[in-house]
Amino acid sequence: MEHYEIRTLQPEEIPAAVDLIWTVFLQFEAPEYPEEGVRTFRALLDDREKISRLRFYGAFDGDVLVGTLCMRQPQHIGGFFVRADHQRRGIGRALFERMTQDYEKQEYTVNSSPYAVEIYRCLGFIPTKEEQLEDGIRFTPMEYRR
Repeated sequence: MEHYEIRTLQPEEIPAAVDLIWTVFLQFEAPEYPEEGVRTFRALLDDREKISRLRFYGAFDGDVLVGTLCMRQPQHIGGFFVRADHQRRGIGRALFERMTQDYEKQEYTVNSSPYAVEIYRCLGFIPTKEEQLEDGIRFTPMEYRR
């Protein structure tokens, strides 16, 4: 794998992470979602209060943010996206492994989009329920326990 800097993002870097999430969402997720789901997802990204409570991690190729993962309490993953031109290079796994270093209890949950279920399976997550649909957002609840 090429070398990417993986680290916790500073507050001033969060807007770039939100932009990356939106861009990748539009490419890979939005085509599978009803309009309501796209609006719901955008509203989540625009909720500054909720965004401010998340811990963001970023992957950098030089000075360019190419991947992000965010965590909300207690240990729930969200905003796990890698730019299309940087996918399949181990960046997602590197982000996940870096994030796990910050948590003593190695148990995580995620509501995976249909596109990412297999990616999460490769990281060791297992589905806990069938696919759900809420406010136009399709997701499969999954968990990870090491």
